[in-house]
Amino acid sequence: MKLPKVPTIYNVHLVAIIATLGGMLFGFDISSMSAIVVTSQYIDYFNNPAGVIQGAIGSALAAGSVVGSVVAGPLSDKMGRRDSILFACLFWLIGTAVQVSCQNYGQLIAGRVLNGFTVGITSSQVPVYLAEIAKADKRGSIVIIQQLAIEVGILIMYFIGYGCASIDGPASFRTAWGTQFIPCVFLMLGLPFLPRSPRWLAKVGRDQEAIQVLANIQANGDVNDPLVIAEWEEIQTVMHAELEAGRGWRKFFKNGMWKRTLAGMSVQAWQQLAGANVIVYYLTYIASMAGLTGNVAMVTSGIQYAVFIVFTGIMWLFIDQTGRRSLLIFGALGMGFCHFVVGGVMGAHSTYVPGGVGDPPNANIVISVHKGAPANTVITFSYLLIVVYALTLAPGCWIYAAEVWSLGTRATGMSLAALSNWLFNFALGMFTPPAFVNITWKIFIVFGVLCVAAAGWFFVTYPETCGKTLEEVELMFSPDGPYPWNTRKGDSRLAAEVEAVAARKRKDEAEPPAVGEVEKV
Repeated sequence: MKLPKVPTIYNVHLVAIIATLGGMLFGFDISSMSAIVVTSQYIDYFNNPAGVIQGAIGSALAAGSVVGSVVAGPLSDKMGRRDSILFACLFWLIGTAVQVSCQNYGQLIAGRVLNGFTVGITSSQVPVYLAEIAKADKRGSIVIIQQLAIEVGILIMYFIGYGCASIDGPASFRTAWGTQFIPCVFLMLGLPFLPRSPRWLAKVGRDQEAIQVLANIQANGDVNDPLVIAEWEEIQTVMHAELEAGRGWRKFFKNGMWKRTLAGMSVQAWQQLAGANVIVYYLTYIASMAGLTGNVAMVTSGIQYAVFIVFTGIMWLFIDQTGRRSLLIFGALGMGFCHFVVGGVMGAHSTYVPGGVGDPPNANIVISVHKGAPANTVITFSYLLIVVYALTLAPGCWIYAAEVWSLGTRATGMSLAALSNWLFNFALGMFTPPAFVNITWKIFIVFGVLCVAAAGWFFVTYPETCGKTLEEVELMFSPDGPYPWNTRKGDSRLAAEVEAVAARKRKDEAEPPAVGEVEKV
């Protein structure tokens, strides 16, 4: 008996919601530690891990993600964007099972590495998939759903961990970590209903399927719609140019491609070097430094994650009306200012506590900010830093990284971008807990300086990509392209190409071409 065909969803926003459950996995794993690392159950069971050991536990996710990012591109080119995400989910199930059953911090690290392998694939290929199915003028609002999903995952998992903190013994963190199975199962159930990327189908020679999927997404199935024809012509033109450019790693550096490789990798590196993850991962530590304890500290940290979602949601409404360059430049400067304030106040108004702050003492927290205005300022500007990050670099870096690659380099290129993100994430994950112990408040000054450097880098090297087709971005990075500071959002040539196709059809006065004929255009 023939099995019934699974219906395919072509509503782009619904497709994005399902696909970005991969981002929710990322968010779950980030905050699977945030609410737990300060609990007595975790501290007692793992013998109060501090410094390098806590750094290894925290950065294990990034270590696995580095490996996942390396294999993601070739895997995605071979299997397709959708199926590579489905494959990655298997490792999440295994990694979560290892974490739930862990007997020591070594097994916990192993489980987080396996989960990180999944995140390395999904964090690179979900934005690729979304960028390849979205219309040019809506691409930012589609890709930003990935960032929203990450933040929703962070918030949900944080409060699950907070709720589980009332459970006695190891069952506290085992229960919390076990809930990580849930978003993965929903993602695996939803993926078969999603269409394949039309650009990937074109890349592997399945032209008729590519045209039909493009038509279903862009024009309610009408393969003769001028928009479909114009976009298909662009895809074909770029594909032919890329075939002439040759294969292998040289295509990432030949004919100006090095500019795009540098932009895609560096924007992800700067997202980490801007230091927002110090707040996202360790706000519970900062709350303890500011004198907040118990439920007050936990709820204060949880509210920060809700603020993260609210302001990213606000940016979702305006992301395609706002230039990528301005978001990145002013976002980096705003974050740098917040880092300088937090570090300056901590340096001027804190007391060194060598035994650790808290009950039981946490060996990672060795300064106590004076109560009153200093403590309130630290918390306020920590919140403000997250607000600025949520409005700017959090969505902007992922969107920009997804937009800069060519069709032939997009899957592997985005893997390189994610690899850059995770390498720096790993390095900072190892650096941050020891830095809290050894240089205390100076860590914020370091990140403040890095934010100012990032703003300068964005201004000098990143052309504007907002409102342009993925194929038009080719011109922005070409050897004859404009200086980055002379580029503006919009001004897409696609509208003119659509009108040209429509005029051609009117002039021809012939019957609309069949699918096979469209394919030859």
